[in-house]
Amino acid sequence: MDQTKIIQMPGQYPALLAKSKELGFTMPSDVYVGTLLKTLVASKPNGNFLELGTGIGLSLAWMIEGMDGKSRMISVDNDPELIQIANLFFKEEPRLTLICSDGEEWLENYTGESFDLIFADAWPGKYSHLDKTISLIKNGGFYVIDDMKKQPNWPEGHEEKAKELVQVLEQREDITITKMDWSTGLIVAVKIN
Repeated sequence: MDQTKIIQMPGQYPALLAKSKELGFTMPSDVYVGTLLKTLVASKPNGNFLELGTGIGLSLAWMIEGMDGKSRMISVDNDPELIQIANLFFKEEPRLTLICSDGEEWLENYTGESFDLIFADAWPGKYSHLDKTISLIKNGGFYVIDDMKKQPNWPEGHEEKAKELVQVLEQREDITITKMDWSTGLIVAVKIN
């Protein structure tokens, strides 16, 4: 098996990757994470999805590629410049709502429908507001986080926070998890009650 052979790449992905390099964006999601997200999203027809941490929109492109015509996606980021760039790339996508907001505030105030998948790619939803985030997932829905293996851009002390997060997730009784020492290090959880 050759995992480097990427099939059905989102049309805008190469341009998003080029924009990411142009801006010197140091936190892009890995292409392999993208392919997994696309597959997980495709398993939820008529799904409702949330991304916390839009970034430049690389993982968002993969998730949209996996969505069917009746699915919906909300993507939240606190950086107005990144949201503006994502708007340029996804302005024709009616299934997507891009929100420029502090993720913690957004989570605290969200009262809408539960989600079939949450990709927490920012501090909120991962290192803060974890209980609230997991409470927003439907039974049988996915919670996905990446960058759980030490990354070169991690600040001092972050590795310990990542280890603590893994321990917290291992002890939760409302999810079942798979830890994947693959790509940037992933945890895929399913809400079970």
